[in-house]
Amino acid sequence: MPDIATARRTAIVIGGSTAGMLAASVLASRFHEVTIVEADRLPQGPEPRKGLPQARHAHLLWSGGVAALEELLPGVTGELVGKGAGLIDVMTDLVSKAPSGQWFRRFTDSRHHMIVCSRDLLDAVIRADVLGRRRITLRDGTRVAGLAGDKGRVTGIRVPDGPGGQLTTLHADLVIDAGGRASQAHKWLREMGHAPVEERVVDAGVAYASRVYAAPDGTAALRYPVVNVQADPRDAPGRGGVVVPIEGDRWLVTLSGTRGGQPTADPEEFEHFALTGLKDPIIGRLIAGAKPLTDPVTTRSTANRRRYYESSETWPDGFAVIGDAVAGYNPVYGHGLSVAAQSVQELGRVLDRHGPTAPGTARRIQRAVARPVGNAWNLAVGQDAYYPGAAPQPPTAVERLLTAYVDKAVAAGSGNPRALRGLLDVMSLKTPPTRLFAPDMLWTICFGPRRGPLPGPPLSRTEREAAGLS
Repeated sequence: MPDIATARRTAIVIGGSTAGMLAASVLASRFHEVTIVEADRLPQGPEPRKGLPQARHAHLLWSGGVAALEELLPGVTGELVGKGAGLIDVMTDLVSKAPSGQWFRRFTDSRHHMIVCSRDLLDAVIRADVLGRRRITLRDGTRVAGLAGDKGRVTGIRVPDGPGGQLTTLHADLVIDAGGRASQAHKWLREMGHAPVEERVVDAGVAYASRVYAAPDGTAALRYPVVNVQADPRDAPGRGGVVVPIEGDRWLVTLSGTRGGQPTADPEEFEHFALTGLKDPIIGRLIAGAKPLTDPVTTRSTANRRRYYESSETWPDGFAVIGDAVAGYNPVYGHGLSVAAQSVQELGRVLDRHGPTAPGTARRIQRAVARPVGNAWNLAVGQDAYYPGAAPQPPTAVERLLTAYVDKAVAAGSGNPRALRGLLDVMSLKTPPTRLFAPDMLWTICFGPRRGPLPGPPLSRTEREAAGLS
């Protein structure tokens, strides 16, 4: 039964990340007061911040995340597009080479869309929307020192109070940790007497290097496609790259490589890597005539890391963990933002069904957010576990079987629009991976008609000429 309470209810969100902002938006309609506590000083507009180095690299918000974001913040998609973001048709506006080698054909009649823009713009629009709402207060420049309460219930957080380093308690009926990869929730829970949280890490040793270019003049009048060359995990080192047209007539170019084949921040090496290091030179050719606007920047914190909070034997009321604090993924799959939005949807559903402060609500939240986390985790780990040294154990028999089947789905999707739509249902996090085993997909993958493989990237003649390709 949902709780019926007349007392003034308060909530705290740890972290001003996308997950934290979205969580605050949901809590604000169910609590009287919501405070976001963020360690960084948050910028006023679309600017980088210290605690989010991965923001400098390419981010893609798949259709599952677009739908979740629009449900949480109605109208935000239109606002992003109005500020220069692209809302692209995945099957038409994505030129992509699969890990297994095929170029996907560009079909029409897609039900999948993707938001493409800089992470700075995405965060700024979401932040402005959320912080403009009643009941939400931001306390930035404040690092959380720990949780208040006891093993049975979290009653708030402890934060510094003044220059002397003394700690004070901010009380709350519900605390949501959206502190990202740097979350200390697992340590705080142990300090309260809970058992260590089960954890799994799959680290392919991926490094990222990104650079912003002025889009070639001829492309400004076009909706230029995203161009993506994916790495093959069975042919280490795995090297990949993507060109993402972003706001301001710019291209954000991100290159990646696993151990033994990682890109660097050297400007000359960046373009050489793009031209000679990938399975196809198309990205190197596209940027050869483009004007660089920044030097390359690199990031190496890319491991898939999941903490199984939902499996903990004991759990305190009044506390839950969401977003990258539960699971962080290799960014190459573009699932982190979508999972964050879907997890916040689950948060809202649990609060509505069981009540914001009812006993057991926090544990129900933790179990509910594990569903979208698990779907994305299986997709990421199924690929990255193949890289040498990625995990203590090699891929399991089930993981190998699933990967082999996904390869068949990819091969079918490269030449059959029905197979590609079904594959994108899963890759975009619109449906769970079981969609691949539905009768229509099984038939299409095994027996459906398909066109032969493409000899190269399916850029149109207009697109090639606009980018200066012969």
